[in-house]
Amino acid sequence: MDNILKLKYDVDGDDFTRAGEASASVKKTLKKMGVPADIIRKAAIALYEGEINMVIHADGGEIEVDISSNKIIMILKDKGKGIENIELAMQEGYSTAPDEVRSLGFGAGMGLPNMKKYSDEMRIESTLNIGTTVYMTVCIS
Repeated sequence: MDNILKLKYDVDGDDFTRAGEASASVKKTLKKMGVPADIIRKAAIALYEGEINMVIHADGGEIEVDISSNKIIMILKDKGKGIENIELAMQEGYSTAPDEVRSLGFGAGMGLPNMKKYSDEMRIESTLNIGTTVYMTVCIS
């Protein structure tokens, strides 16, 4: 695989004002690289949903994005409490977000389903009380 670009972002927990900065930056970078708009949209939505999940559920974390000529690989790592039941968490509408987060318009239970929907490949590794790592790939060609 020919790596064109490696990007790294820190996501602050509980900071909704900065949530989305990584996905906005990746979107801007992909536009400059001439990646097709539909591919940029998929990557930006999947990454944004992941970022928001990190803010809501995991007190932040790290995002690594590897962009090559044929795919975008996004790795989101957190040290949160982990996902107890991944299959349940993948169901649309299922949410463990607290009421104060829902009052801000987040926590509708669409984060993980949208991450899966807008990525071509997605894998979740989660260990209770240690954290979660989500791997997403969006194919360019």
